[in-house]
Parts: sequence; C-alpha cells; structure tokens
Amino acid sequence: MVQSAKPVPPIWCPGCGDFGLLASVKRAAADLKIPPHNLVLVGGIGCSGSIHNFLEVNGIHALHGRLLAQAIGVKLANPSLTVVAAGGDGDGYAIGMGHFMHAFKKNASILYIVMNNETYGLTKGQPSPTSQLGFEGNIEAPFDAILSALSIPVPNFIARTFSGDPKTMTQILEEAIRFNHENRGFAFVEDLSPCVTYNDTYKLWREKVLDVSKLPGYDPSDRKTMFRLYLDTLESGKIPVGVMHRPKDAAKVGLEAKLLGDAVGPARSDISIDANLTSYEKLLAAAV
Repeated sequence: MVQSAKPVPPIWCPGCGDFGLLASVKRAAADLKIPPHNLVLVGGIGCSGSIHNFLEVNGIHALHGRLLAQAIGVKLANPSLTVVAAGGDGDGYAIGMGHFMHAFKKNASILYIVMNNETYGLTKGQPSPTSQLGFEGNIEAPFDAILSALSIPVPNFIARTFSGDPKTMTQILEEAIRFNHENRGFAFVEDLSPCVTYNDTYKLWREKVLDVSKLPGYDPSDRKTMFRLYLDTLESGKIPVGVMHRPKDAAKVGLEAKLLGDAVGPARSDISIDANLTSYEKLLAAAV
C-alpha cells in the first residue's frame, strides 16, 4: 500500500514573507481548480525550499540549485501536470544560475517562483547574490533577476510580486499558471519575501515598491519598453513590481509542446507488449 506524506506545520519564523507566498500558491491552485494530484511542487534548498512540505500535493526536495532541471524533467515526463518550482535567491541565483538562465531559453511550461529576501536566511544571514551594498559587509552590486530575464528574447512570462501584497500576488500567480496551462512556455515570478530575522525589509519595501502597470507607457508585450521603464523606475529609487513581460502571441511554444506535440509523455505512455509489438519487431529486425 502506497502511503502519502501529510503536510507539516511551516518551520519559518513568524512574519516570514514566505507565508504570504505559500498562501497565494494555495489560493491560486484553489481558484484554478487544480486537483492536488495534478500539482507538482519542486522545492529548492534553504528556508523557502521546504515549501512543498506544507501542501498536500506531489512534492520533491531538489538538489541545491538543481530544482529547475528536475522540474523541467517532470513536465517533459508528464506534460499534463501543473509544475511549480519554488526556491530562494541564494539557491536560484548562485549555485543555480546556470539552470536559471537556460530555463528561459528552454521555455518549458513550468512556473518558477523565487522568494527573494536578499540573504541566506537558513544559514544565519550571510549576503546572497541579491544583497544590497553594505549588508553584512557585502561589497558586490546586487544581481537583478528581472533585468536578466528581460534580456533573453524568448516569449516568457515575467513578473515580480511582494509578500506584503498577497492579493496582487495571487492574481499574478494565477495568470502565470494559466500561461503554463496553455503550453505557452516558461513563467518566472520573483517574490520580494522579507526575512524578518536576518534582513527585515518590510518597511523599506512597502515604501519603495511601485506597480509598473500604473506608469505612463506601460506595455508588457514590448520588451524594449519594459527594459527602459524598469531601469527608469530603479533609477528613481523605487522597486518595480507587477507583470514585466506578457507575450502577445498565444502560440503553444513551450518545450513540451515542441518535443512531444500531442503525445501524453513517457510517464503515461503505454509500454505493454501488445501495444508496441510492431515497433519491437522492427527494432529486432534492424539489429539482425
């Protein structure tokens, strides 16, 4: 008899921004009526990476920095699944950077959520790739994932949310998942998720976040326009949030659609002798 693991209470510190993200994922899945057995949550390493333990869905605790490789593998094995990869800024933008950049190019229809708190919270507050200058002695300029995402000319869905605004976050997550369900490709959402213990940025981020959809000239279908709008917003001292790229073309350009077409995928294929006898005989004949 197969026994399924039950969700456990979150281990996060009270007030952690990851609670907001967890609630929005649950709400988005419920609003979109995704059956729990059809949702796969691939968690990374770090505080945020344990998120799959707190939901009664199919979950995988991936290797450090490798959650995207495993999430894409799940999607290609069974494209009917809703696949969400969720990790942190240290996991995704440091050891996982190679997979992060190539995921946009591969364009599999999965959702990748990065909970960015600008620190390594699980290992007690060291600077991460997104930490600001001066934080815990950091002397490196912070990495900006949205700018990097916008620089890759592939029709991905790109957005940033803030855990202090769960309503908007839920709306954006739902749009991203619908994008995946239409086999339109990769959806990336960076969530600003404060670490209340080692880098409490709630007050600062509430004062600085700015919804780019309210700015003159906003056009998420125009990558060049959004790149400039994003840079201008940063230079004004604000933090851009909202949908940064929403492709006009609704074609099925996801990696799984290109590779498999209408096939059900390896995990659901009929591998019985009777169904494949002709193919087996051809292979045997060719080997003689």
